Amino acid sequence: MNQRLEDVIALFDGLFQSSYRTRLVRGGDEPLYLPADDDSPFHRVIFARGFYASALHEISHWCIAGERRRQLEDYGYWYLPDGRDTAEQRDFEAVEVAPQALELLFCRASQRRFHVSVDNLGGEAEVDREAFQARVKARAERFEREGLPRRAEAFRCALRCFYREGASLEAAVEAGRGRLVTPALPA
Repeated sequence: MNQRLEDVIALFDGLFQSSYRTRLVRGGDEPLYLPADDDSPFHRVIFARGFYASALHEISHWCIAGERRRQLEDYGYWYLPDGRDTAEQRDFEAVEVAPQALELLFCRASQRRFHVSVDNLGGEAEVDREAFQARVKARAERFEREGLPRRAEAFRCALRCFYREGASLEAAVEAGRGRLVTPALPA
């Protein structure tokens, strides 16, 4: 299946542009979340360099962020770039498990291969990629058992309808919107 960035942008924007005033935006080298401001009436989930995987990953972070965090640039978090030591890498992995678990579920829904990211190529810390991948998979299974956050479930539904069931973009968005109004975990 040909997975085009324009389609994932259309699905995201169709679901969240009017309901959450949020758009998915193709960006430069680094991903970033920007709340609405004087320059834009929309919150912006900006993904890196036009990469599909980056789009799904940044959407995962947005789906987890609560309302207060969505009012802050990059959700109010400070990102430690490549070069983390062992303690910093452990902290990084702890906060990345849930977003990467959602990303895994989004990849499954859109028939894409998922690649866990330990994101520390230049660091001194020894990284156990398999152990981290197992934690991400276990968290995805827990999401499956206990339910996804409402926005994540809506987006996953839209992806599944479009990529797996062959629905039109409009029909996939409508299916996802149905998940935004049904009982689920808090947004």
